[in-house]
Amino acid sequence: MTKKLIEVALPLDDINAASAREKSIRHGHPSTLHLWWARRPLAACRAVLFAQLVDDPSAHPDRYPTEEAQDERRRALFKIIEDLVQWKNTNDETVLNQARAEIAASCGGALPAVMDPFAGGGSIPLEAQRLGLEARASDLNPVAVLINKAQVEIPPTFAGRAPVSECELGMSLAHDWPGATGLAADVRHYGEVLRDIAHERVGGLYPTVSIPGDQQATVIAWLWARTVPCPNPACGATMPLLNSFALSRRRNREAWLSPQADAATGNVRFAVRHGDGCPSQGTVTRRSATCLVCDTTVPLSQVRAQAQAGGLGSQLICVVAEGERGRAYVEATDAQVEASQVPVPEDAPLGSLPAKALGFRVQQYGLTEWADLFTARQLTTLCAFTEALPEVREQVEREAAAAGFDEDPRRLHEGGTGAVAYADAITHYLALAIGRLANRTSSQCFWNPGRDTIEQVFARPALPMIWVYAEGNPFSTSSGNFMGQLDYLVEVMRRLPAAPDGSGNQRDARDPDPATLRAASARRSADEPEPGTGESEPSVGATVPGTSGVVVCTDPPYYDNIPYADLSDFFYIWLRRCLADVWPEMFGTLKVPKAPELIAEPARHDGWDAAAAFFESGLRDAFGSMADAHDDRFPWTIFYAFKQSETDASGTASTGWETMLEGLLESGAMIVRTWPIRTEQPGGLREVGRAALASSIILVCRRRPADAPVVSRRDFLMALRQELPDALRGLQQENIAPVDLAQSSIGPGMAVFSRYSRVVEPDGSSMTVRDALAEINRALDAVLEEHEGDLDTDTRWALAWYAQYRHGVGPAGEADTLCKAKNTSIGGLVEAGILWQQGNECRLLEADELDERWHPTTDKRRTVWETTLHLRRALMSDGTQAAAALLQAAGASDDAPRDLAYRLFHICERTGTQSEALAYNALVTAWPDLARQAQSSEGTLALQ
Repeated sequence: MTKKLIEVALPLDDINAASAREKSIRHGHPSTLHLWWARRPLAACRAVLFAQLVDDPSAHPDRYPTEEAQDERRRALFKIIEDLVQWKNTNDETVLNQARAEIAASCGGALPAVMDPFAGGGSIPLEAQRLGLEARASDLNPVAVLINKAQVEIPPTFAGRAPVSECELGMSLAHDWPGATGLAADVRHYGEVLRDIAHERVGGLYPTVSIPGDQQATVIAWLWARTVPCPNPACGATMPLLNSFALSRRRNREAWLSPQADAATGNVRFAVRHGDGCPSQGTVTRRSATCLVCDTTVPLSQVRAQAQAGGLGSQLICVVAEGERGRAYVEATDAQVEASQVPVPEDAPLGSLPAKALGFRVQQYGLTEWADLFTARQLTTLCAFTEALPEVREQVEREAAAAGFDEDPRRLHEGGTGAVAYADAITHYLALAIGRLANRTSSQCFWNPGRDTIEQVFARPALPMIWVYAEGNPFSTSSGNFMGQLDYLVEVMRRLPAAPDGSGNQRDARDPDPATLRAASARRSADEPEPGTGESEPSVGATVPGTSGVVVCTDPPYYDNIPYADLSDFFYIWLRRCLADVWPEMFGTLKVPKAPELIAEPARHDGWDAAAAFFESGLRDAFGSMADAHDDRFPWTIFYAFKQSETDASGTASTGWETMLEGLLESGAMIVRTWPIRTEQPGGLREVGRAALASSIILVCRRRPADAPVVSRRDFLMALRQELPDALRGLQQENIAPVDLAQSSIGPGMAVFSRYSRVVEPDGSSMTVRDALAEINRALDAVLEEHEGDLDTDTRWALAWYAQYRHGVGPAGEADTLCKAKNTSIGGLVEAGILWQQGNECRLLEADELDERWHPTTDKRRTVWETTLHLRRALMSDGTQAAAALLQAAGASDDAPRDLAYRLFHICERTGTQSEALAYNALVTAWPDLARQAQSSEGTLALQ
């Protein structure tokens, strides 16, 4: 077994920075091909795959006999990764060829294929293909399969071909069309043809609107408010339900709605106002709604009851148009309302929403069919696009044949490569463009007054109730239009590697590819000698012939985080209309398969326990199938990011991690290394209010040896206490966010636990994963507490008091007792400026109650506690420069406030003090930037 780089070292800072930065990239990013939830960053996938395949220099002591030589070689590999993860180098052949050469050298001429049985949005298979490896992507969900086919399977089939549309137009074909650029050009051309046909049929449903200056302008969006009847018998008016009156919050372009209620008629109209004055909230909150006519407050439960009884309506409240100097907001007119009143198409997609599903809320308001999530005009328009698609396909086939494509009669799903299959391929991408359009053409879309744009249905993986929805114009040139959606997709296609071969298949992860299993069995039975025992110097860009074995790299579902199958029905109902003939085996069901989906969905099982058991057993079977297929020359890697904990008598553990790890360990795997890969933009004010994990944990696994030892609980705990503290200190030194620390500690802890075939409890039973996780959390507590001895006595007192009372009032007598134990006094704590005391009551002052004139150099009784809270307040209120100036004055090299912030976050999270927890999380994640500014040699920062 040759040790690989990922088992020893990674340049985490470079990977994390590139992965986080990637979140802000849209133009050409594969995430814009078609929506999928919880994609992993391409940079992280590329780096993990490279390090998973390339030898660590310690595996070759003949070439690198000393630690210095090994470190030098690692630095060279790190430089390759540093270049490889940069977005600007995504298609840089010089950088990619250097990486491919290293992989080839470490694989001894037999490149493995990369298998991802939970392929989802396809980040891992795509990056495997970019590194010159065959990509085998599979998923149970047909929408995910279509995405993977579009990324790794179809492009190699038609790579390098000139676009049919340019042949048809008589344009010069002298230049090359590398990769999928020719295919992309045809998708753009025939997408425009599709748009023109649809516009001819339904364009009249989207009239222009008059704007100031007697001009006619193209409408961008019609803004509609949901309505219910007012239950007040003396009123009975129609109640518009608006969560906000804001139209635009852009500086110097502010616009908002002013409601004008008519008590006599019970009608409410909305006038457009500009400048300041927008009301702070709308007519509906999380608990109630208010009638604008009679001012009656209606509980939200009553609104739901009326909606379920058929009382949910809608009212046009504003029209947004394309003005000469930006958006023009126009008051609603009867003519604009009449234009929207069309009958629901007879062939509108059928299908009911799930009665219950994770994240679904719209059913509570009477929206129970998928068609209910679209207006009649939207349904008519989307049907027009889908009905025009076969006509466009016929045109593509005819023109491809005329352009010289083979007379191969086979369809794309049959392996065809001629004109017929090419027409299927173009249809595939245009169907995805229609899916993108549906995501912007629904009554679940909303208007974003901060950006003046229509936001997609799935701004997050859920279907909440949208009170004010934006009905876009697919034939405009602004937000939400069809050609804009198509251009996103085309730009992705132009950047696809389109080589080597790849496949996207619909398969349950528990049922591996028979061909892969046969190859793995043959390889093991032959007992092949391990290649890669030495390093060669392959030519840059050389293609290493032959593929041997399969390497597993995957991102499995996270317990109950995302109901992929339920959500993707939104797209499936449209894609099925477009692609049932292109991929007949994939669209045999009216909706996405639900029962076998590997998530813990209690609505599909008999409660939470049964759902968890289903998830655990399914993952165990899936991991077992992966282990059977995997090439043991390499480790296999798993991306996992789950944040949920439960506390009982045995301690605190994470249910999601528990069920995943149970399945992983029972498949015979052991964890040899873990890495936290940051996947969100770090630090600063934008993190406040966000409780989501910022990192994915990469688990590096090997097959557990058959002779793995059995140990006692005592021996396991001894090993855990010896090894885990150093690993956790390393995570803190890497400045991992506190919100991620508990999840990251699971990795090194389970690395200890999983190396044993069994850990025996005193009663002879086997220690469970849940008990092991509880012990790992206790070890984490111990590491966080170990710094307390280095703190000043006032801070140690404040920390102990905070753990019990937070900022609430407590008895002064108890405070005095604690003071004696910590060698301080109540008077001293009051003098230090951190405690309020009156009579027999006292409490810790909150951050915004501390003395604003405080300065660390003049405080005669300065504490780490006070410094930390002032830093937190400065960061939250005034930003990083103010906090950095404060840190500089306090001592830029002192990490004690950061260590205390870790501890305080841990206490806040355990006690449910969410807002404070997020503030301390922001302080830690911003710490490297604060310290860098504070230590800058450019001069002293100004402390306000």
